[in-house]
Amino acid sequence: MGLSSDTTGGTQVISVHCDRIDAAMAIQFKEDMRTQTQSEAKRVVLDLSSVEFIDSSGLGAIVASMKQLGDGRRLDLAGLHPIVEKVFRLTRMDTVFRLFASLDDALAANAD
Repeated sequence: MGLSSDTTGGTQVISVHCDRIDAAMAIQFKEDMRTQTQSEAKRVVLDLSSVEFIDSSGLGAIVASMKQLGDGRRLDLAGLHPIVEKVFRLTRMDTVFRLFASLDDALAANAD
């Protein structure tokens, strides 16, 4: 699992560098996210533009990552491929996360 992190204007951007987040990757993903989100940024944007497939374990790992951020911090998602976005919409997770078509759209959006 490859994640990289950068901070832009007080927003932490975490980019996923693999094409799948599935059962085989979910535990490592959660651990890597825990490590990457040690900063105190109030907003974290997860750039999923490289991810072409996600299963229920991957979805659960992203939800767990959001919960580990704690109160007062939010996790937004950017760059979802149509198949990945469909998983979030079918499971109604689009009501939990703000979904953005691109990282630029996410960064341009108000953090509130």
